[in-house]
Amino acid sequence: METTTKGGTTAGTLLLALSLLAGCGEGGAYDAAMTVPGGDPEAGHFLVRAHGCGACHRIDGVRGPDANVGPPLNALSSQVYIAGVLPNLPENMVRWLMDPPAIDPRTAMPDLGLSEREATDIAAFLYSLEGG
Repeated sequence: METTTKGGTTAGTLLLALSLLAGCGEGGAYDAAMTVPGGDPEAGHFLVRAHGCGACHRIDGVRGPDANVGPPLNALSSQVYIAGVLPNLPENMVRWLMDPPAIDPRTAMPDLGLSEREATDIAAFLYSLEGG
């Protein structure tokens, strides 16, 4: 027997909708302990400073102006998307860092000419941040 709510929605329909919504976060987003295989967060921290990322982004542990050009990069692992276009997964972050305009030609983020190794280390550093 199907139970109906005041608005006429069945309990089964509500359960199905909740199940579908629960699956929206699949793929690693919202994982505070997200790691980047082979990444070195300390090397990434150095690279973030060396490439001047703090000139456009607020990043815990990186000195720079009170930047608002790009989004703050603290608690990045809790974001669902990277730049609003890629599911937030370590491999996507590495791709994004290596050539942002190739993924989103309208982005303000420049291609910094990062190698895969550098992008992997920067991603490892960014995912290690817990601040908000």
